[in-house]
Amino acid sequence: MHTISNTLWVTALLTPNSGPDRGGVRVRRATARDAKRLTRLVRTSRAYEGPYESMVAGYRVGPDYVEHHEVYVAESEQGVVLGFYALVLEPPELDLMFVADAAQGLGIGRVLIAHLCGRAREEGLAEVRIVSHPPAEGFYRSVGAERVGVVAANPPVVLWDRPEMVMRL
Repeated sequence: MHTISNTLWVTALLTPNSGPDRGGVRVRRATARDAKRLTRLVRTSRAYEGPYESMVAGYRVGPDYVEHHEVYVAESEQGVVLGFYALVLEPPELDLMFVADAAQGLGIGRVLIAHLCGRAREEGLAEVRIVSHPPAEGFYRSVGAERVGVVAANPPVVLWDRPEMVMRL
């Protein structure tokens, strides 16, 4: 990994034949023009099929959200969006993180978490709270997050309890 201005290029985590473009992955600050692609990624995520579908139905990542929050996009060298995350600085929390279905299992989530941890450290944060989508808890544990509790369901928006985790930096 190496940083070029506010952009991070990563090739080490991808095997030569694994990525959608078989090249590197760039993590960059999202812009308002990315909002529609990020919204599409959220709404079409297979992770939110079945009982979880109501959580993302109608969800929108708006240009205003992108402009006012720390949102970073992982994309291929050809500009294909592979995933993104949003970090809230006060209080420190991972607000959103999605990896495109076609990019699952390629290390994109790990690239995003590494970038998130780097940004959080740059901001002087000691930890970042993560309220996990239940099926994603194993992933967050695998990258170092610790479970600290449960966030109770909040119908009608969230119909299930979610693991509350902390990523200590």
